[in-house]
Parts: sequence; C-alpha cells; structure tokens
Amino acid sequence: MKTLLILFFSLSLFVTANVQSQVQRTTKPSFILKGQVKEAENNLPISKVNVEISGGAYTTTNLAGEFSINAKIGDELIIRSDEFETVYYTIKDKQRITVKVKNLLEDFLPTTSGVRSINQQDLFKTIIDSAKYFLKKDAKKSIEFITKALESISGKKNTNYQNSFAFETLGDINFYWKQNDLAIDNYKHSLTSNSKTSTRIKLALAFMKNKNYQESITIYKEILEEKLSDYQKVEVYEGLGDTYKAIDNHIKSVFNYQMGLDIANNRKIIPKITDLNSKIGEAYAQGGALEEAESYFYNSLNLAEKENKKRTVAEKNKVADFYNQNREYDKEIQLREETITEIQSMSKDSIGNDLNSPLTLQRQNYKIANAFVAQEKYNEAIPYLKKSIEEANKKEDLIVQKDATRKLSEIYKDLGEYDKALNSYQQYVELVDELYIKKEQEISQATRFSREIALKQNRITSLENERQLNESRYQLTNENKELTLKNNRVQRWVIVSLIVIALLLLITAYVQNKSVKQQKYANNLLALKSLRTQMNPHFIFNALNSVNSFIANNDERAANKYLSDFSQLMRSVLENSEEDFIPLIKEIELLKLYVKLEHFRFKDKFEYTITVDEKLKVDEFVIPPMLLQPYVENAVWHGLRYKKDKGSLKIVFEQMDSEKVKITIIDDGIGRKKSKELKTENQKKQNSKGMGNIQKRISILNDIYKDLVEVEVKNIFENEEGTQVQLILKKDG
Repeated sequence: MKTLLILFFSLSLFVTANVQSQVQRTTKPSFILKGQVKEAENNLPISKVNVEISGGAYTTTNLAGEFSINAKIGDELIIRSDEFETVYYTIKDKQRITVKVKNLLEDFLPTTSGVRSINQQDLFKTIIDSAKYFLKKDAKKSIEFITKALESISGKKNTNYQNSFAFETLGDINFYWKQNDLAIDNYKHSLTSNSKTSTRIKLALAFMKNKNYQESITIYKEILEEKLSDYQKVEVYEGLGDTYKAIDNHIKSVFNYQMGLDIANNRKIIPKITDLNSKIGEAYAQGGALEEAESYFYNSLNLAEKENKKRTVAEKNKVADFYNQNREYDKEIQLREETITEIQSMSKDSIGNDLNSPLTLQRQNYKIANAFVAQEKYNEAIPYLKKSIEEANKKEDLIVQKDATRKLSEIYKDLGEYDKALNSYQQYVELVDELYIKKEQEISQATRFSREIALKQNRITSLENERQLNESRYQLTNENKELTLKNNRVQRWVIVSLIVIALLLLITAYVQNKSVKQQKYANNLLALKSLRTQMNPHFIFNALNSVNSFIANNDERAANKYLSDFSQLMRSVLENSEEDFIPLIKEIELLKLYVKLEHFRFKDKFEYTITVDEKLKVDEFVIPPMLLQPYVENAVWHGLRYKKDKGSLKIVFEQMDSEKVKITIIDDGIGRKKSKELKTENQKKQNSKGMGNIQKRISILNDIYKDLVEVEVKNIFENEEGTQVQLILKKDG
C-alpha cells in the first residue's frame, strides 16, 4: 500500500510539472520568426519548401528561399521537402535564422567505395533511373545524373548502348523543359550510337515542336517504311497529322489521323482512339468543316468519359472552345459548367498546379463569363467573373485575376455603374504592377535556368569529346603495337581524327554562339514587352489624376465627358497593348484623342494642330504603340502648362520618301531648362522614369529592327525656350 502511495505521489508531481510547462508555453509571447533556406553546397536559395511549427503555423519559402512564420521561444521548427532530409530546429531566440540543407543528389549516387563493388552496367542503370526520377521535377539535377552516368562508362563494354541511352534520356529532359533545339541535338547524338525507331519518333516530334516541319515529315515517312509495332504505326500517323495540321494542310492532317484511328480501332488501342477522334475534330474545325468536327468531338467526349475524370474535363474544355469559336455559347456554357463540377470533385494531385492549364476553376469561370458577355448578358457574367477573381486570388494566378478584373470593370462601365467600374479598374492597375514584378522575376529565373543548363550541357559535350579522344588513343596504341609496318597510315588516321574533333568543336562553338544570339533576341523581346506594359500604368494614372481634378472642382459634367473620352482611349490603348506594332493611322487617331483630352484639361494653356501630309500613305507604315504619347505628354505637362500666356502645340506627319516618315512635335513652352528648375524632386524622378522607359524602348527597337527609329530633341529659340522633337520612322525595320 505504501508503494502505491509513493507511485501515485510521483505521478502527481510529473503531471503537475507537465501542466505547468504547458501553461508557461502558452503564456509565452509570440513573434514573427524570419529565416531563409539555402543549399549547403552552392549557397543558392530553395523555394517552395514546407516550413511549419510543430502543432502550429505553416508557410512556404518564396523565390528567394525566405519565410516568415508566427512562433514562440521553445517551439520546434520543421523544414521539409522531397529534395532534402527533414530538418528539426528548436527556436531559442528571436534572431533571424539561415538553414543550410544538403542536397539529396549525393544520396542517390553510390559512394566511391561502392563503385568498386558494383557492376558497371548496374551502376549506369541506377544513375540513369535517378535522372529519370528527377526529369519532371528538377532539370538541373536530372542533367547532373546524366553527367555522372557518362563519367561511369569505362569505354570497354556496352559503350554504344550506354552512350545512346544516356543521350536519349538527355533529349527527353530537354524536350520536357521545351528546349527543343537541344533535344534535337541529343536525339541525333543518341542515334549515331544506336539507331532505334522509338528514338527516331522522338526526334521527328522534337523537329515538329521546333517548327522544322519538313524535317519532321521526312523522318516520319522514312519510319513508315520500316517494320513497326501497331502502337508505333499509330504514333507515326498521329505525328504526321500533327505536323500537317501545324502547317494548315487540313486534308493531309485528317488523312493521317484517320489512318492512325483505323489501326487503333482494329487493335483496341483505347487511349489513342479518344485522342485521334479529338484531333480529327480539331482538324475539321480548323478547316471549316464544322458538322464533321462536331461529330468527331461527340465521339471523343463519349470515349473520354469511359477513361477517367481528368481526360473527361480536358476533352470537355476542348469541345467548349470549339463551341465558343462557332458562337454556340449556350452549348459552351453547359459544357464548362459540367467541367467545373468535374474539377471540384477531383483531387488536387490529379488536377496539378500548372496555372497555364485551362483545367482550373478560375479559367473556366472566366470563359463562362466571356460567353455571357458575347451575348450581352452582363448581369449573368458578373457572378462568374467574381468567382474567377476569387479562385485566381487563392491560386495566385495573376494573369486570370488581371483579365477578369479588367473585364468586370468594363461590364460595370457598360451598365453605368461607374463607381464600381473605377474601383475594379484601380484593382486591375494594381494587378498589372504586381504582374510586371512577377514577370521580371520569371525573366531573371529563366535566364539563370538557361545559363545553368547550357553550362551542364557543355560539361556533357566535353565528357563525350574526352571519351571519343580516349577511345582514339586506345585504338592508336593497339594499332602501334600490332601494326608497326603500317605506321604512316595510322598517323594519317590520327590526323583525320583530330581534324574531325576540331570540326566538332567549331560546330559546337557555332551552335552555342547561335543559341546566345537567339537568347539575346528573346530577352530583348521580353524587355520590350515589359517596358510597354510599364508605359500603360504611367499614362493611366496621369489621366485618372485629371478625372480627380474635375471631381475635386465639382465639375461633374466635365468629369463625365472627360471620363467618356478617357474610356474610349483606354479601350483602344488596352486593345493595342499586346501588339508589337500597330498601323500608323491607329497611332494618329489615339494621339488625336489624347491631345483632345489634355486640351480639355488645360484649354487655357495652349492650342494645338495635328497635320497629316496628304501624300503620306498611313496604311503602309506601322509604329510601336504608345511611342509618340510620352513626348506629347512631356510637351504639355512640362512645357506648355507652366507658360504664362497661351502656348501652341504642333504635331506634323510628313512622308520623306517611300521608306521614311518624319514626325515633328513642336511646343513653344518654357523649355527643358526652366521646366527642370521648376520640378520637385519627386517630379524629376517620375519624368526621368517615363522618358527613360521610352529611350529604352527605342534603343531595344533599334537593336532588334536595325535602326527603326531616329529621335532628335532640341530647343527652338535662342533663350532655350520651346522644344522640338523629331522622329524618323522607317517602313522596314
């Protein structure tokens, strides 16, 4: 009995201590713990890492590997990812922490001691399997495994097979990450070691994706002359159909799809039967045979429903797009409603996290809203736009959120609900700014990704060259031992081999140089688009300030008139915002409307004339959108607005010759020097940013299109007042 009392007393003390500990834990103040997760090997940040407090808050790392989480002293912080071993950390203070983790890459590879005891062929297969595991997850890791696999080849046994298999896998990596030119090179390299039909089919597909259509057709036709399995025949006919559809040859496209469908039906290749019915429907729709297209789409829908939900929703979305193109909006809406129901019943894993996929709730709701708008059923469209915005916000899909917000603003404007329209439009402008920042980050990441992949590809190329050189030396040594009487011939063979290697290196350098130029061109286009999108918010905010000024002065009539003209201008500006070039006549019309609005605001400050030479063939010239507006804005806001007496603004369009147009913008304002003296520090920064952007645009345009635009800015009068801007626009850049 005494023993039981002692045991009970001890248990009571333990429970009391534990409760006190819990009370102390809950009474501790919480704070925001900040930190960063990096790779230990190269100190690079890791994004999308799971960070949680045991039994508490949860978050993930951003693109810079940083996180912020609500925590208390004594909490256990858990950092986990499938790329590294889970880290457990007890929080001791409020200081920022940096967690460096070991990449799992080394754990997938056998150790140096293990390499000696493992069969070479098994080692090679193990490493290639690891590369395939990371193929869709991490391109860099996957390519590192290919490098390790090539390094493991001794060159004595199965070299051709292993070499072919390694470069085929490398081509698969490039193809998945849409590096089609590299995929083509690696598939070709694989085929030089081992010519497999499956690899040739992949090469033909890569040619098609890279827009080398004739090369793709040639390979597919050559493969058809070989002995193929039924599934391979279907693949080849499908590939031919895809290629012919890409070059708008609808007759040959349907013919090849039908050939593949006949084999698939006869051999009961069910997934291909669904795919080919769907593709025949697309080909007929593209060729304008709508009844035939609808018939095949009906077949594909029925077949897809017998497979799985993901295939069903994909097919319903495709058919809904077909109905949209043919203005059968009721049928489209019905299918999209069914698609939404199907998506909601599917698991997150089966849907995936690709924001570019049309199979998301935000995109389906947005497309339903567009269908109602096309029928002018604005009230029915509003709830779907709100759902689309809500879902896009949850999924951080800025593109859909931006488009849906803009569409909602336009609908409210058309319904006369101007307060809601303005509120939605302000949200749209904020989303544009946020999207611009995100795009800049994506461009930076894409550039770094391409650079890293190119470096790893060069490492593999070097390994292959070393392997070839080692093989040449090995053969040369054996031949010297066995064929001493043929020494001269061996020497010639070595020289030829070295010349071939030199040529390979020259070709590699040429291909790399070409790739760098293409990347520079793509970067210029992205930068140009970014600058163009940055111009619109700058211009829009200035115009909204004008509306605000009228409202502040209780001039409701003037505000309404200004807003009406402003909305017309905005519609045109936004329609042209995605275009690289627009006809000169459109730019003139936009400029007239913009000057009209500025004159309406500052009618006591200046008069204006816009003169277009009768000989000017405005339909034969194109111009980047919003190229002239910043110069006119600068003339009004920084020249004429500060002038004491009434000023003058002249805009003249003249044709210099058949290839050039001269555009002159003249104001007799206070001039650049006095305007600069009058500006506040904030105004100087804003003007510098606006004019800096237009200078960058012109610089990039001239870089891409070979001196497309010439600009000259100078004073008119000797007292440095008045400004003349003269632009020379060429017809062909």
